[in-house]
Amino acid sequence: MKRQLIWFRQDLRIQDHSALWHATQSGQSIAFIALSPQQWRKHHDAPIKIDFYLRQLQQLKQQLNALHIPLIVDIVPEWHDLPKHILKHCDTLNIENVHANIECGVNELQRDFQVQKTLNQHACDLILYHDRSIFPVGSIRNKSHQPYQVFGAFKKYCYEQLSISIPHPYPTPEPQKLFDIEVENAVQISHSIPNLQQLGFENNDFYSKWQVGENHAHTILDHFIEHQVLNYQTARDFPHLEATSQLSPYLNLGILSIRQCLNALFRQQQGYFHINNIGQQTWLDELLWREFYQHILFDFPRISKNIPFKINTQYLQWRNSPEDLKAWQQGQTGIPIVDAGMRQMLQTGWMHNRVRMIVAMFLSKNLLIDWRLGEQWFMQHLIDGDLAANNGGWQWCASTGTDSVPYFRIFNPISQSKKFDENGDYLRKWLPEIAHLDAKTIHEPYAKKPNLQLDYPQPIVDLKMSRQRAIEAFKHLTA
Repeated sequence: MKRQLIWFRQDLRIQDHSALWHATQSGQSIAFIALSPQQWRKHHDAPIKIDFYLRQLQQLKQQLNALHIPLIVDIVPEWHDLPKHILKHCDTLNIENVHANIECGVNELQRDFQVQKTLNQHACDLILYHDRSIFPVGSIRNKSHQPYQVFGAFKKYCYEQLSISIPHPYPTPEPQKLFDIEVENAVQISHSIPNLQQLGFENNDFYSKWQVGENHAHTILDHFIEHQVLNYQTARDFPHLEATSQLSPYLNLGILSIRQCLNALFRQQQGYFHINNIGQQTWLDELLWREFYQHILFDFPRISKNIPFKINTQYLQWRNSPEDLKAWQQGQTGIPIVDAGMRQMLQTGWMHNRVRMIVAMFLSKNLLIDWRLGEQWFMQHLIDGDLAANNGGWQWCASTGTDSVPYFRIFNPISQSKKFDENGDYLRKWLPEIAHLDAKTIHEPYAKKPNLQLDYPQPIVDLKMSRQRAIEAFKHLTA
């Protein structure tokens, strides 16, 4: 009897899973996952994200067991060895087709091409499904049949399509007939899931504070839709408030699907595209920014290769300043809002989105340090580090990407801090050495009292001077 193999990657759930649904409708199914620690290091994946992945994988294994779907766990250090591993399982287990959901990075597409090529040579196929995005990548085109490069036009197209139909989640498969693949095929297969240390990564106590599980992700989603989305547009920019969904880690690992988010957002409208309030529209737009960057990643593969979206900006003369870079990385710049954000990330694996923009623009503009060093540092520490969204956000801030902020519009971090953390609540939480300062002083402690004695560094850069320096560097490109 021919079987189906479901290859899980960044999609660790059983509800609304395209590849899982199609595979189980085609016959008896077996699940497969490859853990690739060396590849993760090459991609700068954060240990906290890998730990989150492994803990969710334990949950997925239990869910698959309930569906009587065995999970094969292979450790394949690098992706170039994957074709032979998958082919071995296909031969041993009498697999007809391998089913997986599309991933858009250059390395991921190349990996899948090599797997498909190998399988096709042995009368087997890799069938890929669109699952990570609302619309199939490569399908959204303007009137000139070219991919959109501006978010506004892309969003308008998405609104038009969603008004026709909001995509529905796939059903969860029914349990299949119980079977023992090792007994039936006289093979021994690994089902054990290693922990972070067994794969050669250091653990940290705060990693486990991020709870895994599909049910937990849906609890967060439902609470956000019911209690927070109404005020999302106004409250989301204030980092001391718990006003954002914080669903990005769950979307990134596919614990939650984009279709599930859309259906929750329009639940009160019985699944029809009807926007009731500005908060609902603002969160929808955030989901579409995520969508936009997925399509950009697919249509413009150069951004997977450390090449800026705006080609001419690769000639920018970035500063080489290891001292300034380290101060930024460790939250020791003397600019409180920047340091608070960087320390939040180091201590929790997450950073508020408004603060992400502030710290990214500070690095790429005020310090004039290559945005790619910041992009890499974020990937190495964020639990929700996603190639498309992280790259898109960094290039937006550095004025090298799509829809970029004009190079001469540079956030003043002090003004941003005063506007979005007026009383300094966010600063006090992450910067205990200045927590005693009053609300007027805490945003720039040394501004009026340069000789103030604090266990906190003086600013490493003059904001006014550095702003002008950045403008001159960018202006030189357009001269």
